[in-house]
Amino acid sequence: MNDGAIEIVWSDTAHRTYTPRLLRDACPCANCREQRLKPVAPPPLLLVLKPEEVALLGIVGMNPVGQYAYAIEFTDGHSTGIYTLEYLRELGGSCESSSLRVPPAAPA
Repeated sequence: MNDGAIEIVWSDTAHRTYTPRLLRDACPCANCREQRLKPVAPPPLLLVLKPEEVALLGIVGMNPVGQYAYAIEFTDGHSTGIYTLEYLRELGGSCESSSLRVPPAAPA
């Protein structure tokens, strides 16, 4: 796929496409879950982008974790999220909507 998206064909023949942005925004690591729970700060008067915010986001690698999950490494250097197959399937439902619906963070 030209946009760097990955496609998963599930055992029930459901096809789901996951963009790098969808996966990165829904990262299940502790730090990202904590960031999503923080109140949204007002935008700064002068927005200065970090280099990783200017570059196109992509997936560098995707490695299996046992038989239940994948660790995904992104071009922004982030690689700590472990995406369970259950979580990927849940995110697949949001691929069909016009906006990302990240499931709420599980209690620690």
